[in-house]
Amino acid sequence: MSYHEASPALAEQIPPVAGREPIIGKNIAGKLLLLIVFLLMCIGVLVVYSSGAGWAEMKFSDPEYFLWRQVVYTVLGLLTVVVFSIIPYRVFRKFSKIMLLVSVLLLVLLLVLKAFGVISGAARWLPMGPVNFQVSDFAKYALIFHFSRFISEKQAVIRDLNRGYYPMLSMLLTVVALIAVEPNFSTASLVATIGFMMMFLGGVRMKHLLVTAVPLVPAAILFAIAQPYRVKRLVSFFLGGSEEHLTYQVYQALIGLGNGGLTGLGIGASKQRELFLPLSYNDFVFVVIGEEFGFIGGVVLLSLFAGLFICGLVIARHAPDAFGRFVALGITAAIVLYAFINIAVASHLLPTTGVALPFISYGGTALLFNSLGIGILINISRNSRRQDRAPDGETQQEEA
Repeated sequence: MSYHEASPALAEQIPPVAGREPIIGKNIAGKLLLLIVFLLMCIGVLVVYSSGAGWAEMKFSDPEYFLWRQVVYTVLGLLTVVVFSIIPYRVFRKFSKIMLLVSVLLLVLLLVLKAFGVISGAARWLPMGPVNFQVSDFAKYALIFHFSRFISEKQAVIRDLNRGYYPMLSMLLTVVALIAVEPNFSTASLVATIGFMMMFLGGVRMKHLLVTAVPLVPAAILFAIAQPYRVKRLVSFFLGGSEEHLTYQVYQALIGLGNGGLTGLGIGASKQRELFLPLSYNDFVFVVIGEEFGFIGGVVLLSLFAGLFICGLVIARHAPDAFGRFVALGITAAIVLYAFINIAVASHLLPTTGVALPFISYGGTALLFNSLGIGILINISRNSRRQDRAPDGETQQEEA
């Protein structure tokens, strides 16, 4: 079964209208994507400085502490985009098995270090000198690469339970379970969502996915309510109609968004960032954007992510091979899903969870891996254009 037979609805996203080119053509999708990401990174530097200055002054006696670190991450991110837009994306197909294996071993290593007391609290970051490496970000991309390889190479058996579905399900549940017990339930849930989405688009039978959901959904719910802090977050969300039921973070976030109004208070004028809203430079950075730039600023940010999503779909549709198509879909879904969850949490549309806003929130690992993903999308777009310029009858052959 071909990709178009397996998922015709997505394959026909953004079709030409009445013989005309779509609004975002395949020849400009990569360039527009680069512009969007550059704008998002610039917004990130500005907002991280605005939202983190007070916290940096209190913690490090330096109001510019977060600013200069974010500038460094942004420069490295742009370099990462450039480098991986040049490196052929098919390299990741060759090493996808190794990458997935390494990611699993690193996740296990985190739990071992936690068991021996080397890491205290949640085992999410691997200490690497002056920086901390978040292994789940690496595992997420390793899973996308290997799922893309498996789906593109196993189309003949992808609908078979034993040869197609079970191997993919085993890989996904291994990674998700290791992330969940860090504990990092929110990231585990998002990785699971990305994995099941790729299986569905790859042609896995719907009945296999539904049968799997029967035991997994109750198990996930039980795991979610096993910790008191998660129960408190759920109670805050479902009974949050009155102030006494709202958590401190949610209450302060709603105040901040309300303060912004239509046009915002202005750059650096946020009141909630001044030690009222915890993690205002990370998980709740959208609140600062809404407070300082208002409803209009929030809509502009949403429009940028919508543009990123459309560019990703255009690149996926015109990818020169199945592997590139599914890599593009997986990367696009991962970035946009994280953005949607972060903004929805900040707006009290979803229960509170620790998910960073791509390219905006403070942090290095997530920004660098997302930059890697954008570089790969641009590389896929460039390869598609090269194929279009080849003489009739000549196409790029997939590597064995």
